Amino acid sequence: MRPEPPMTAQDALIAIMVAVSASDETIRTAELVTIERMVNHLPIFAEYDQDRIRVVAQTVFDLFGEYEGLDALFGLVRDALPEKLHETAYVLACDVAAADGRLGEEELRLLAEIRYELNIDRLAGAAIERAARARHMVL
Repeated sequence: MRPEPPMTAQDALIAIMVAVSASDETIRTAELVTIERMVNHLPIFAEYDQDRIRVVAQTVFDLFGEYEGLDALFGLVRDALPEKLHETAYVLACDVAAADGRLGEEELRLLAEIRYELNIDRLAGAAIERAARARHMVL
């Protein structure tokens, strides 16, 4: 059996999105559609092997089942993700969290943890959150 390649920057972005979606223990269709849409349309994923999504998602689920698994996930993400993509990761996380029109306590806690772990500036974080909320408004 071949060893898995290390996590790429794109894998790290996928992992963050999956983690936000799974944080409330319910992965909603709207969240999955949002992830799929972003992977299909954003330039950062232009060369991404979409078969890796399932592998990355399983890694996230496995880590969520372990003690200190969230810390391990953030370690993997920080190792794979260049600092210039930290805000990108937070934008994607906020869009997934806002996709279903509701933000539960678990999602809010994870978003706060992502802001902390990726050292997202407070004002930049607030602007990103406001933009995500505006993008996902309904009448």
